[in-house]
Amino acid sequence: METMTNQLSDRINNLATSATLAMAAKARELRGEGKDVIGLSLGEPDFNTPDFIKQAAIDAVNENYNSYTPVDGYAELKQAIITKFKRDNDLTYEPSQIVVSTGAKQALYNLAQVCLNPGDEVVLPCPYWVSYSDIVKLAEGVPVEVPTSIDTDFKMTPGQLRAAITPKTKMLWYSSPCNPSGSIYSKEELRALADVLKDYPEIIVVSDEIYEHINYVGDHASMAQFEDMYDRTVTVNGVAKAFAMTGWRIGYIGGPSYIARACNKIQGQVTSGANCIAQRATITALMSPVSKIQYMVDEFKERRKLILDLVQEIPGFECNEPEGAFYIFPNISYYFGKTLKGKEISNASDFAMFLLEEANVATVTGDAFGGPNCIRISYAASQEQIKEAMKRIKAAVAG
Repeated sequence: METMTNQLSDRINNLATSATLAMAAKARELRGEGKDVIGLSLGEPDFNTPDFIKQAAIDAVNENYNSYTPVDGYAELKQAIITKFKRDNDLTYEPSQIVVSTGAKQALYNLAQVCLNPGDEVVLPCPYWVSYSDIVKLAEGVPVEVPTSIDTDFKMTPGQLRAAITPKTKMLWYSSPCNPSGSIYSKEELRALADVLKDYPEIIVVSDEIYEHINYVGDHASMAQFEDMYDRTVTVNGVAKAFAMTGWRIGYIGGPSYIARACNKIQGQVTSGANCIAQRATITALMSPVSKIQYMVDEFKERRKLILDLVQEIPGFECNEPEGAFYIFPNISYYFGKTLKGKEISNASDFAMFLLEEANVATVTGDAFGGPNCIRISYAASQEQIKEAMKRIKAAVAG
């Protein structure tokens, strides 16, 4: 019998697997073998979706919401998003500027597909969220990585931005609070970047603000708040992180209406409208006072203090203090070139695999985020799990 040759496209053969999802799958596999693996790899709150949001979904089922939804989202949800943008970000949008998608990841994919031509460059301050680079490549764009370090709190400087821009630069993508570093760009820092972009009026900015409410320092700033940036900035958000609704898959954008129309057009050919029940629940989530989810943020803040205290006790881990999200992004390059328990550590991927196999703790290599000297550790886990995980890591690296 003849073996069929690989008939897959170059596009999929060249595509990297999501490192966070791959590590989570590997952790599940080891658990299936009976190993007690502590999963600190996924960016997923360990809280249940709040009851008032669940009730809204139950009500929607009972009210027979079961038909196809408008491609760009229910009118009532778009109004709720408009209200949220005005209340939380002082941004004014019209319904024609809003598109609801199946998660913020789809929103980002849509943006790449509708804005990029082959060879267009996208500036990515490193570290960046794991899928940015491959989403850009899928649109035949070219990711341009701008390395940062703990010294600048993992934030890109205006000088670095200017140096990264070429005649081919089409977009700048960044997240604040940042996944994986937890860093937050202040209004002053964003203004300084905007001052550079003033000289390049054709560059579109994508501001990923999915972690907006998981913020331990207060003020959240949006690039679109600046009058001279409003018409060229797309603000991406969703309900996954702040409302513990990862599996509900609702994200959205606010931006120039011509980009929103284009996103609506591509979405109409790919997935159409997002889930009807999840959309109804999201209306309730967004229209509720932000104070209703403060208990989760308070708990994350406690865990942040706990994990930062514990990680200081582990030799070779160098860490900044993240201002938002629920990750730490320690520099572990101290271990490169060393041998731990018979395993040679050449890079962050080796180190993350060593921790999984020797300490039964799942983290993610910084290589996937454009931060090759680091690993990402999520503290969206119970305090007991965090304590045990750090204890295991400390023991494993001690040899």
